[in-house]
Amino acid sequence: MKTKNISLILFIAIGFITLNSFGRISNILNSGSEMTIGPQQAADPADAKYPAGAKIYKEKCIICHMANGEGITGAFPPLKNSDYLFKDKVRAVAQTLNGSQKPIVVNGVTYTAPMTPQVNTKEEAVAVINYVLNAWGNKGGSVTMDDVKNVVINPR
Repeated sequence: MKTKNISLILFIAIGFITLNSFGRISNILNSGSEMTIGPQQAADPADAKYPAGAKIYKEKCIICHMANGEGITGAFPPLKNSDYLFKDKVRAVAQTLNGSQKPIVVNGVTYTAPMTPQVNTKEEAVAVINYVLNAWGNKGGSVTMDDVKNVVINPR
């Protein structure tokens, strides 16, 4: 009987510890903090300078363009050191708002996967593009709301 009680107590304790750990992980994920495994990576200065854009990128863009902005060659274009991005920042805002079905050439590689709209407002699009223009060592400057005043948001 003692063995069953000890086993039950042990089972409950392990369950509690496990659930408590998941709660901590959930709190970390929901707080916007990053959880890393291995050596701590230095924060990108663009995270602090463009926090709204960083948040949008990490919620919506990271899945295709990756945490390092390098995309997946042949599937999803890089945003880090992207000649296509730097050539026309207003176009980047429009594509973030409206998506794109057209093939594009980035750094000499053709990408044909469609991009779906990622944000709903010009403010969100400007925030995330300014983040991308300055993340991962990019020195792409910035885009202003005045720059995108003529961008039309297509109905969805």
